[in-house]
Amino acid sequence: MARLYLFAEGRTEQTFADTVLKPHLAGTGVYLHPPVLVAHAKRKGKVHRGGGRKYLPMKNDILRLLAQEKAGDVFFTTMIDLYAIQGDFPGLVEAEKLRHVPQERVVSLEKAFASDIGDRRFLPYIQLHEYEAYLFSDPSWFRYFYDDYERQIGALEATAHQYTSPELIDDGQDSAPSKRIIAQLPDYGDAKSAVGPQVAELIGLHRIRSRCPHFAGWLSRLEELGGV
Repeated sequence: MARLYLFAEGRTEQTFADTVLKPHLAGTGVYLHPPVLVAHAKRKGKVHRGGGRKYLPMKNDILRLLAQEKAGDVFFTTMIDLYAIQGDFPGLVEAEKLRHVPQERVVSLEKAFASDIGDRRFLPYIQLHEYEAYLFSDPSWFRYFYDDYERQIGALEATAHQYTSPELIDDGQDSAPSKRIIAQLPDYGDAKSAVGPQVAELIGLHRIRSRCPHFAGWLSRLEELGGV
């Protein structure tokens, strides 16, 4: 069985990976270690995790674990957002030329990320544009948590129908997927790390991967590790 380490940007991704991805990948022969939050700083010898997007602390943390785990059947991946990605990220200048083609832009950044880490076992994944895009695969499941918000959830469904894929919902400061959800369901802002993964679990991986091709490609790549 292959082993996989996952670096998550925040607690929402961390919980999703642990409760949704982990049991699914186990069925393909891939053991997912407990997901860890990405490092965003190191002060007085202590690594601070989550809530930050600084590239260098994240890179150093990934390299440290790569050096500790040298086996060929151990792999490493990430779940970080394209939304609000920091200026020190490798390949960002070149990728900005592809802003009008989001799918190519994110692939360009992932390739630059992989090249900068320089280990074949590292399989970076950058969410297009952020985690909440998955929830637009079927926003009707928000009714499970917000049963008095029929009109607002209807507005989220209408937004989902406007795009061939929820991954194409833009990364504007007020129009990114999470911002659109919070505009309709204000309580989601404080509850996202709990509600977000549960909504995704209710939607199901089959539906999410059918609506989110970039996510689907990454998930297929992880599933294939079980045959290593």
